[in-house]
Amino acid sequence: QVQLVESGGGLVQPGGSLRLSCVASGNMFRINDMGWYRQAPGKERESVAVITSGGSTNYADGVKDRFTISRDNARRTVYLQMNSLKLEDTAVYYCNAEIMSTYSYYSRRDYWGQGTQVTVSS
Repeated sequence: QVQLVESGGGLVQPGGSLRLSCVASGNMFRINDMGWYRQAPGKERESVAVITSGGSTNYADGVKDRFTISRDNARRTVYLQMNSLKLEDTAVYYCNAEIMSTYSYYSRRDYWGQGTQVTVSS
């Protein structure tokens, strides 16, 4: 059973920093793209940052110069370093990963973590 478990959320003042982590566990052949999404109250879930297995990254416009996504393939972990946090960054942050259970391309499946709350408030 594959699981994604996030950690690192919390309460921070505007301008502060947080680092989120997400670890994948269970039986798997390969992890492809990994990413972070967020959902604020009353809003739809949105993509924040994505990183491929090769390390290529993509960011939402509003976080490009403030957030950094990285991954440690050996530890099956993806990180999101969030700096210069703003009130509008307040949301539940979810980890996502496309994971292949076997060498077959058709074995890939999307997994989600349970979410971690990030609250930016003075």
